[in-house]
Amino acid sequence: MSARRSSAGSDDRDQARLQQLGYKQELKRGLSVVSNFAFSFSMISVLAGVTTTYNTGLRYGGPASMTLGWLVVALFNGCVALSMAEICSAYPTTGGLYYWSAKLAGKDWGPLACWITGWFNIVGQWACTTSVDFSLAQFVQVIVLLATGGANGGGYLASKYVVLAIYCAILVLHGLINSLPIHWLAFFGQLGAFWNLGGVFVLTVLIPVVAKERASMEFMFTHCYTDDAVGIHSKVYVLAIGLLTSQYSLLGYDTSAHMSEETKNAEWSGPMGIVVSVALSSVFGWIYLVALTSAVTADDVPSLLDPTNDAGGNAIAQALYATFRRRFGSGAGGVLCLAAMAVAIFLCGVASVTSNSRMGYAFSRDGAMPLSQVWYRVNKQEVPFNVVWLSVSVAFVMALTSLGSQVAFQAMVSITTLGMYIAYALPIFFRVTAARNSFVPGPFHLGRRCSLVVGWVAVLWVALVTVLFCLPVAYPVAGVNFNYTPVAVGGVLVLSLGAWKALALVSLIDDEKKLDNCQFDLCKQSYVAACAAVYDKLRHSRRLDTVQSGCTALSIVKQGNLMVVTNVGDSRIVLSTASDDDAITPSSSSST
Repeated sequence: MSARRSSAGSDDRDQARLQQLGYKQELKRGLSVVSNFAFSFSMISVLAGVTTTYNTGLRYGGPASMTLGWLVVALFNGCVALSMAEICSAYPTTGGLYYWSAKLAGKDWGPLACWITGWFNIVGQWACTTSVDFSLAQFVQVIVLLATGGANGGGYLASKYVVLAIYCAILVLHGLINSLPIHWLAFFGQLGAFWNLGGVFVLTVLIPVVAKERASMEFMFTHCYTDDAVGIHSKVYVLAIGLLTSQYSLLGYDTSAHMSEETKNAEWSGPMGIVVSVALSSVFGWIYLVALTSAVTADDVPSLLDPTNDAGGNAIAQALYATFRRRFGSGAGGVLCLAAMAVAIFLCGVASVTSNSRMGYAFSRDGAMPLSQVWYRVNKQEVPFNVVWLSVSVAFVMALTSLGSQVAFQAMVSITTLGMYIAYALPIFFRVTAARNSFVPGPFHLGRRCSLVVGWVAVLWVALVTVLFCLPVAYPVAGVNFNYTPVAVGGVLVLSLGAWKALALVSLIDDEKKLDNCQFDLCKQSYVAACAAVYDKLRHSRRLDTVQSGCTALSIVKQGNLMVVTNVGDSRIVLSTASDDDAITPSSSSST
């Protein structure tokens, strides 16, 4: 009985806090702190991130840029996560980043800051779903190629139309899974977390054991590889570009914030989901990277990147396939390892659609998207069904560019990392500037001085990463190797500002907006939350036996000049006045 009451009290406090932030409870609040963490951990998915970007890391700096670069990125990315967690604790809403910007940027700049942050976040998330699922489709094609003999052994090489068909099937599956009630989604989130932890452990042990030749420690931590084909000869430049592989792999932990309205004790569980998922991903991701690189030698690097190898140029697939074939005479074991990685990427895609559908739901709730009234709906299972399929549809349209031009497709998905990190940094920037003295922290906080230092480090790091993402990745610069990231980012910024001006949007989040029975509901929820808090204190008291005690209660609700007093059971309220000489005179009383 006590546990059930405590849970109910927590739900009441969550709903009351949400009412204070200006929203009704419409999504089903059924996630624990573990489930909240699992969504972010599954979304970051080091198995997915490292696997799909290993080629880039190997080409730009090689082992040194990945193993040492990962540690650098993990350190500064941790500052971003800590700052986001602190703000999430203060404002636990599904809108997350854009809502934070609205509250922290001040009355004059809040609406515009909110609008820009929101569009960078939602477009970045759509591009993220496209990137993850399309990478999975290409990875499945590589697995099929190797399973049927490899590119040099008559294996089946799928056309771009077949790859697109695989991509569509994956998207539909992700849409169907995200249409399920929240307890099923929680299962997939936890499965993703378990699969990543278990997968990293198994592969970390298996790969070095199977490999006949292992890389030396010196090679793994000091060897800097420069691909002559990219035309970059400066090691510093190459190592800087190589950091982006690690940055992409540690992305997506805003998912915990977007799941806040479905999480119990959100003011604490949401921030913990962010911090713990980033911390564990940083540790396990580095271990996984080192294990993979241990099977690579200096002589292997050019052949792993060669598009004419058995895996069609996929470095990880070629390395695992060759490692198992050298040991056992067959690459079947490597194909099984690749299949396990594919499952991790699939579960990452599930979490990606979950995150951007919740973001889309919140953005529509505030009227910021075209046809908001259509997307801002939940079904009988309290799932934002319409916006789930909007996310799937947008991801499908974005991938259609791959049929015409890979350059256009890369330009489309290049907004993924940079767009989302800009959205991460904006509320942090407003926290350490406009809201420097006015910010009221939640249960999770870093302390005033530490918060400002960590916040500025996070902002400066994202500023540096933004510059790195916009640098040319090959020389001489031509249409086929042009880095379209600044074009994509600039396009989102220009379009969002243009839409802002065209719509004459004065305020995206209006603190005085009228919700149905909002004032009554707020009063009710605040009262229930106060009662729950008192009950919790009594329940933990060593002096009182709350089970055997009687039932009495006194309460006072005051609004302006109106004060309502009530009593239940053998209790009494006495209203009195105090004179100048501190004498107290009863004015009235009531009892039952």
